Amino acid sequence: MSRHHHSFPQLVAGDGSLGDALSWIRDADRVLIGAGAGLSAAAGYDYTDKARFRELFPALSAAGFSARYELIGHPLPPRYNWGYWAVHVDDIRLGDEPNPLYQALRNVVGDREHFVMSSNVDAFFTRNGFDHDRVYTPQGDYALYQCLTPCTRQVWDARPIIAHALKDYDPATGQTSEAAIPSCPNCGGDVFLNVYAGAWYINDHFTPQLDGLNAWLGQTRERGESLAILEIGSGFNTPGVIRWPMERLAAHIPGAKLIRINRDHAGVPASLASQSASIDGDAADLIHQLATTNRNI
Repeated sequence: MSRHHHSFPQLVAGDGSLGDALSWIRDADRVLIGAGAGLSAAAGYDYTDKARFRELFPALSAAGFSARYELIGHPLPPRYNWGYWAVHVDDIRLGDEPNPLYQALRNVVGDREHFVMSSNVDAFFTRNGFDHDRVYTPQGDYALYQCLTPCTRQVWDARPIIAHALKDYDPATGQTSEAAIPSCPNCGGDVFLNVYAGAWYINDHFTPQLDGLNAWLGQTRERGESLAILEIGSGFNTPGVIRWPMERLAAHIPGAKLIRINRDHAGVPASLASQSASIDGDAADLIHQLATTNRNI
């Protein structure tokens, strides 16, 4: 898809205020959360964070890299590549400590019927109280890996290969050992993490959540229940994953409300303005406000 701004529709501010957004969430029968990279950044995991990059990746920093986003899709020699990804995945995916922002978001939905669709591959939703069956992550999961051929539709737990690469990792050189470079358990070929980065990506195992989301949306329409769509941090890098689907749902589900929280691109298509709120403040502050407002509901 084109990333040229002239191809985007003219955006306007939604007619709804912050107060309206709070009311829409409070009064909704159902809440759909659409989450992009901006949510994880607000939670402290920002791919543009230069200080954290220098701390975690001194060798890559010395080589001229300054932030994690520069490494997405950038070819590195295998020992550097798996050294980088092992440290990155261990930092952003494999911890078990709770995250206050995602916990606040869980409090926002409370006991309401809810579903999550997220472009993030860090599992912060399921690690903070959201039901695995209610979270659809079309871009994958850092805790899995797959064959790059792919020779099979199977995916595997990435924790053992990450642990091996970390054990042999030297921060001074940025490399892990040759022995720690993983290969396909089935054919012996090259592997990578199970995240969307090419036609080789395997997403079969996420189909149950997609089917669940579609059934949930169908049920919302059939029952005529009110839906609040809470979209957080989804801009124009990959708008086809979260941003545009949330707009289509707002347009096609009767009475749906769209609450777009986005620091840089909070506008909505003019056709959705009357049922939308554009909130361009800090996502963390706004989520905590929503959680406070909804605490006793």
